Amino acid sequence: MREGIHPKFYPAAKVICSCGNTWTTGSTKEVIHTDMCYNCHPFYTGEQRMVDTEGQVDRFYKKLEARDHHKAVAATRVAAKTSTDQPISILNLGARSETALTHAGLTTLTLVLEKMATGDDAMLEIESLGRNGLIGLKKALRQRGLLSEDAAEAAPDVNP
Repeated sequence: MREGIHPKFYPAAKVICSCGNTWTTGSTKEVIHTDMCYNCHPFYTGEQRMVDTEGQVDRFYKKLEARDHHKAVAATRVAAKTSTDQPISILNLGARSETALTHAGLTTLTLVLEKMATGDDAMLEIESLGRNGLIGLKKALRQRGLLSEDAAEAAPDVNP
């Protein structure tokens, strides 16, 4: 073995745990400080507690909190999208269909849905709406989740 390249070895190095437990061992350091030992580690004690090493538990809780916030924001967006108190302009139907519905007094999604509940014939009686306009209206409402598939299937054919 070469002389002078090896660290000094302490055969009676003192180990001090944060719980207060101490013991001796061999080491290249004279005093060693640890966070956990066999006296306080959850595996050996059988206790259920979280051991926070370098803030990992806090980071995990922050991630959970961010996820919950993201889910709440997404739920709010979905609720706003399916709200029937919105104007018909959000459906992007086109100028002709929007004008026809507005002249018929159907300015909100609630009014449109109430009129659609009376049947397709009542909707086709609206001047300048037509079959294609009704089909486009039903598609837009179905995409927003405001119209059931059963009502959508009852849409008139483009070519009768």
